[in-house]
Amino acid sequence: MTGSIWLPPGASSDTLPGIPKQRPSPSWAEPDPIDELAERLDEFVAAAVHPDEIAALLESDGMSDDQIRERYGVKNSFALAEELYERVARRFPEPDGPVHDPWQVGLLGCLLRGVVFALPGFGYVLGAPFLAGHPESFGLPAGTLPLLAGALVGWTWNQGLAHRAYSWLGLGDKSAARRSLLVGAPLGALLGAAVALAVAGTAHPVAVAFAAGQSCYLGAATILLVMGRERALLATLLPMTAGAVIAMVHVIPDAARLALLLGSLLAVTTLALLEARPDGTAFKGRGAVFNPRLSASLPFALFGFSSGALVLYAALGDILAGTTHSATAAPAAVALTLSMGPAEWLLYRFRSGSLTGLRNSRTPKAFWLTTGRTLTLCLTTYLAALSALTALATTLWPHTPGIDGVSLAALLLLGTVLWTGLLLQSFGAVLGAAAICCTAALAQTLALLTHAAGPHWIALFVNGTAALVQAALICALLGRVTAHR
Repeated sequence: MTGSIWLPPGASSDTLPGIPKQRPSPSWAEPDPIDELAERLDEFVAAAVHPDEIAALLESDGMSDDQIRERYGVKNSFALAEELYERVARRFPEPDGPVHDPWQVGLLGCLLRGVVFALPGFGYVLGAPFLAGHPESFGLPAGTLPLLAGALVGWTWNQGLAHRAYSWLGLGDKSAARRSLLVGAPLGALLGAAVALAVAGTAHPVAVAFAAGQSCYLGAATILLVMGRERALLATLLPMTAGAVIAMVHVIPDAARLALLLGSLLAVTTLALLEARPDGTAFKGRGAVFNPRLSASLPFALFGFSSGALVLYAALGDILAGTTHSATAAPAAVALTLSMGPAEWLLYRFRSGSLTGLRNSRTPKAFWLTTGRTLTLCLTTYLAALSALTALATTLWPHTPGIDGVSLAALLLLGTVLWTGLLLQSFGAVLGAAAICCTAALAQTLALLTHAAGPHWIALFVNGTAALVQAALICALLGRVTAHR
């Protein structure tokens, strides 16, 4: 640290050899305003690991760059923060009691969310007879195309909607969060159904109806997940899941299939409407003053679209490329979906570890190395979990050959892209994650359309490139203290 003088606790420059004593200022000298500010903020500045922490405090106090230039003679808050950081010796007092960690969450709850993400896939098992018999398009039954289009629209819309609702919850305004969900979820369902109809036309009314039901489910599930009602959502999906498991080994009537599908959809929709209903209270806190911008949710929506497209390519790349006529890669999509539970928990573990590193590190370099080790451990653990889930799904999925090395590598790289994308979101760099994932999805689309190479080699190259770019962006942000707050 250039210009810094590191003193042990209780020591001063007068008691250490080799450090010249500072001469007292003459009585007629004007007091230095930066020294006065350093004295006033001494406790906070002394415990700062990086000047960015001090700059954040100055900005939160309402100091503008013009005020800083006029009073302190430096160009902006960052320059003033560096001056304060240089003038105050580092001190890291131990807390009086246990340190509060806001990132402590239970593993079971995160695993439950992963299961809830995966269970709706059993709805396609029950609905398969209703979608059969259509001519193929792009190697897929034409009836499945509106489902894929509607799913992409739903993932895009509901990712942005969830961010807006979470923004209101972050401001403490639960009523506004409910209102945004109550208005946004039906709009998203209508949009998904409209896109499915535009893709299928009037030739596949059953597929359009199924896609409309899928869109309604996605909107209702978004409400329940945002409001923390995972257990209620799981309970409504269990009868449908049980019916689908039975249907995989025994023939069940179409009427029973339809009853299970409609019953689950009705139960989920009813629960969501009850959860999002207005409570009639008016909020007077920060949410009444700060209205989250709609444009702030756009990068999250784009990330939902691009990540959904990449997952679909992982599941259907062989079929879209015309190299096979069966969904041999479907277990990959199942494994990725289930892995979102461990991914969420490990993301929390990383954030918790970064706070521990922030308290224990004495220099920015030490903090960067500590968080780097934590990041490596969490990412490695996630990839191990994804590998195990892939092996399990491939073993249990009927009529599925074993996954080859190239396919497994492409899948693990995609898992890396998804997990590091979530990490970038938590760093506040969602725009970068969305841009990288959208570029990867576009590149894979163009490569498949032009038959540039085998689908697995395309996925390996595209996912590997995206993972490297996101890793570089994370390394640039890893030592920025304010990204971990």
